[in-house]
Amino acid sequence: MAAILAAGVLALGGCSSSETGTVASDTSVTESTPVSEEQPVILAVSFGTSYNDSREKTIGAIEKAIQEANPNCEVRRAFTSQTVIDILKKRDNIEIDNVEEALQRLVDDGVKKLVVQPTHVMSGYEYDDLVEAVNQYKDKFEAISMGTPLLTSDEDYKDVAKALVDSTKEYNNEDTAIVFMGHGTEHEANAAYAKLQETLTAEGADNYYIGTVESTPSLDDVVKAVKKKDYKKVVLHPLMVVAGDHANNPFGSMALARSLISFMMSSPQAASLPAMLRYLVSTACTFEKISPICFAVVLFLSSTFLW
Repeated sequence: MAAILAAGVLALGGCSSSETGTVASDTSVTESTPVSEEQPVILAVSFGTSYNDSREKTIGAIEKAIQEANPNCEVRRAFTSQTVIDILKKRDNIEIDNVEEALQRLVDDGVKKLVVQPTHVMSGYEYDDLVEAVNQYKDKFEAISMGTPLLTSDEDYKDVAKALVDSTKEYNNEDTAIVFMGHGTEHEANAAYAKLQETLTAEGADNYYIGTVESTPSLDDVVKAVKKKDYKKVVLHPLMVVAGDHANNPFGSMALARSLISFMMSSPQAASLPAMLRYLVSTACTFEKISPICFAVVLFLSSTFLW
């Protein structure tokens, strides 16, 4: 359902001509290009990732979908993570604008109409900072349209729930628990995960579970919920835009989640915290990448973890 996200940008931007636009890439994200005063420029804003392969398969795929839906508009890229930007500059000599730099470049290039489309899952701290930065530049454009994160309206939750179920239908059965782990945040927007869980349950997908690696619902919450039923298999997916550290690091959050769920599902003595800690210290948390999958709406291309 990347088309849904792209359609939202299309409606905001009013892009209607048949000219061919340009899409952002690692080799062009900080280059100024001629723009048409009649057509808006679309600024796709992502948190970013320092994993080069993942970046083009995820963020790049989203930007491509936006471009294909708006062929007459130029699509530019900005990242909100200065840490990622600095790593790419130092390690790979890749320069990517942060939001303020991207906005100033748009002003310097004479852009009059701007559409800002975030690729964030929810309206957390990153989105708040983005809105604040855009507001600082609102008087420098004739028109600015601000897109919303993935999970905003009730319909968004239903669309995402359907996309998650559709993308996992090959192993969706009563013997399998399907767990999606998001990042999590201390921001009040973290409530989006609980609402997504409620939506899945209301839609009859009661063997689907939503958790987070850094907030609530916690991994412990997910394990307790899964253990209430007699599942024979658990499938773990990252509910994240990019496959970054959480997914790629063999000792990172997703690997720990996989390992701990396996342990707790297999051992009746695993409920105590000391037992869990001893296990995590003693085990080698490795995992096997099965295949990349494409989540609708924002193309959640990432790896599937199956055991």
